[in-house]
Amino acid sequence: MTRPAFRVGVISDTHSLLRPEAVEALRGSELILHAGDIGAPEILDELSQLAPVVAVRGNNDLATWASAIPLTQVVTVRSRVILVVHEIAHYRASPPAVRPQVVVCGHSHQPGFFEEDGVLFFNPGSAGPRRFKLPIAVGELRIGSDGVAPSIRELVLGA
Repeated sequence: MTRPAFRVGVISDTHSLLRPEAVEALRGSELILHAGDIGAPEILDELSQLAPVVAVRGNNDLATWASAIPLTQVVTVRSRVILVVHEIAHYRASPPAVRPQVVVCGHSHQPGFFEEDGVLFFNPGSAGPRRFKLPIAVGELRIGSDGVAPSIRELVLGA
């Protein structure tokens, strides 16, 4: 019998704002990845009430509390290696020794995903304050025996 897919919630660029809509979208995740620009430690505390959290420091995470958060994290879920980094440029400039199947990043506030040389690049977009006319969004990776299925969920605010 096949196990159900492992649900990984993905969030980035909260910039000290964890919207209730983002919390609801991430509810039921078995793991949450935060791809940086967290803004405040309370964000991670609240997310950890939903599921274990793996987070990286973003370019705006400059306060003392953030110095303990690494710039990159590697996590393995069901034999899939996932690298979490805030800026995709940092991955490209210094790829890790272990080749990931998935690179989770943030920074651009633009949600989306693409595959390049067998690696899935996934950006959930920004769940924090709106930037320009970009959507407010979170993401999800469903990891099953048949691979990794990415999806983006645009948040409907105030619904």
